[in-house]
Amino acid sequence: MNFPVTQWTTRTFGKDAAVSPLTHPLTNPLTCAEYFAGIGLVRLGLERAGWKVVFANDCAPDKFEMYSAFFGEASHHYRVQDIFSVCHSEIPSTVLATASFPCSDLSIAGKLKGIRGPYSSAFWGFTRILRQQVQRPRLVLLENVMGWLIANGGKDFRATIQELNQLGYACDVYAIDAAHFLPQSRPRVFVVGMYVGERGAGNANLGTFIRRSPSLRTLALDRAIVANRDLQWHFLEVPALPERVMTGLSSVVELLSEADDRWWNPTEVQRHLKMMSPLNLDYLRHLQNGPDYSYCAMYRRVRKGHQRAELRKDGLAGCLRTIRGGSSRQMLVRAGQGNIKMRVMTVREYARLQGVPDSYPLPRQSNRALTGFGDAVCVPVITWIAANILNPLVRSMSVHTPVYLP
Repeated sequence: MNFPVTQWTTRTFGKDAAVSPLTHPLTNPLTCAEYFAGIGLVRLGLERAGWKVVFANDCAPDKFEMYSAFFGEASHHYRVQDIFSVCHSEIPSTVLATASFPCSDLSIAGKLKGIRGPYSSAFWGFTRILRQQVQRPRLVLLENVMGWLIANGGKDFRATIQELNQLGYACDVYAIDAAHFLPQSRPRVFVVGMYVGERGAGNANLGTFIRRSPSLRTLALDRAIVANRDLQWHFLEVPALPERVMTGLSSVVELLSEADDRWWNPTEVQRHLKMMSPLNLDYLRHLQNGPDYSYCAMYRRVRKGHQRAELRKDGLAGCLRTIRGGSSRQMLVRAGQGNIKMRVMTVREYARLQGVPDSYPLPRQSNRALTGFGDAVCVPVITWIAANILNPLVRSMSVHTPVYLP
């Protein structure tokens, strides 16, 4: 099947969309095992910084289909099975292991059931594999929602860091919003663990963390670090994130013809205008009278028992979410030149908001694609982490020396 490819690019970091791989013969290629691999966006981000995924695992066949449609050789290294059933002996030795473990029980939508909940407890399947491996990865990278820091009063975050410590990893942690790279508000927590062994020591100097750019921290993260100073940390000197993008949603909008039936009819547009507060309606009327088209995201919310249509006025889309999680699809409003048009965001726009190139094929079932992208990571965020954190760590470590465990 042929898929159309449009000319669209996205900002990653610095000047280039890709980072030259490390050229040291002992660390090239940089190998990675990707757990909870989903549709492959961690891989996409790592590859731009010189990494090579040699093993991937996820339990969702639908996500594997999307992954394999883009990465043609996926069947050779991607295991579609529950992580608790993955045999450690079938996993090749790698420098890095990544785990974007399920967020359902760590989010507000999941009622913060916690790391022992039915979904997020898959984290323990990941660490079980690490514990059983004869040659442990020298680096681990974990990703999850901001609720990870506060679930069960902060006990869940502490439990996960303690688990990594017990496995010999000293950790660092970052709060990164995708809005620094793309017009999507998507704050996430990233933990980087470096293997130091049972008696090893990292840089636990809290001053290193405190001096870090505010672009990589939040108040909740600061509190989590202070509350867990007794754990084994390895704080790194890292640069600030790039300034937030200013291009707005116009940079990711898929241009549809005026006659495209995905635009809502006038009756539906009027229905949503009546659902707006006076403040939102005045803002939209101002855009309508402008000489150029402006775009903003819109959501339906229940406020005081009444359904409201609310606009974002910062040029960003809200955080993309999975369809099965019960969150409504995001809507797009175009206003200008005397007109107002509305529709739901397209699958391709979801992909672009995650930093995915238009060469990535989309399945025919839109809900499958929306869930895949809503459940994934932002590609340029991963590339930034690889270029500014993982790659420097590799350069500073003797990663070619295996970690053999008793």
